[in-house]
Amino acid sequence: MAKRSAVITKLEEHPNLSEILGVLAQLALVRDAELPLLAKAWDNSATTASARSRALEPDNPLIVEVLVVFDALAALFADDLRGEASYLTVDSATTTTALKAVRDAIAAAYAKPILSAAEHAVLLTPWRSLYPTDTGLEPDLGPRAWHVKALLGALPLLTARCHDPQSKALYEALVDRTFLDESERAEACDAAFQAAVLTSRRRTWALVRRSGAEGLSRPCTRCRQPEPNAREAQRVMALCLDAACALLVADTLSSASLLLLIEPVTSLLPQQRDPHH
Repeated sequence: MAKRSAVITKLEEHPNLSEILGVLAQLALVRDAELPLLAKAWDNSATTASARSRALEPDNPLIVEVLVVFDALAALFADDLRGEASYLTVDSATTTTALKAVRDAIAAAYAKPILSAAEHAVLLTPWRSLYPTDTGLEPDLGPRAWHVKALLGALPLLTARCHDPQSKALYEALVDRTFLDESERAEACDAAFQAAVLTSRRRTWALVRRSGAEGLSRPCTRCRQPEPNAREAQRVMALCLDAACALLVADTLSSASLLLLIEPVTSLLPQQRDPHH
């Protein structure tokens, strides 16, 4: 049985970092056709259950981060788990089982320092049956990936609005723009999501929205003031996330819908403008 290793407090310090990043990078790339294969490969034998229990012990390395990743996984596959959307091709029960195999792989990657070689292997076997090597590929952010990343990277700047005049002015300008063309923007956002479905980017859509929400929800690093107007903040968040997702499918979305969704945000964030575009 593996011995307890030195305390790991940061992901960057983890001795199994490459495998962790490889598994995490693959999550948004899992295709519908692969879900039944993952479900079929997963088993809940006594050996696997014992390894899983050990991998998820409360004092394991970065166990809180593991649980956060589990939540992110559920968000990526939320539509699949509900099983109600007309565009789904895999039943929710199969997806539920498949995600058990994915969670086992995540847990194994993080807990490797305290697992035996056999425990680590048995938890990863279903995952490795489909993904024998870690490719390190990024999710498909479309031909305007640079713009998507730039927008997501700019959102945390708004969290300093409680004391930074420039951030406050930008935030207030965004608030004003949330009231413009609301019904038209809602229709354009629906069209953008349908484009994400047709281009197999709907899980990346969920990933982009989650990443953006995390960036915009961070407390100010200086004063950590609570959000005084949660409803206002939600409106700004929706405006920004809709813009990021429109950029994600810019190659298949109509020019009118794209402009309607991105202009309120990108016109205020000039760092979005790619000097080569």
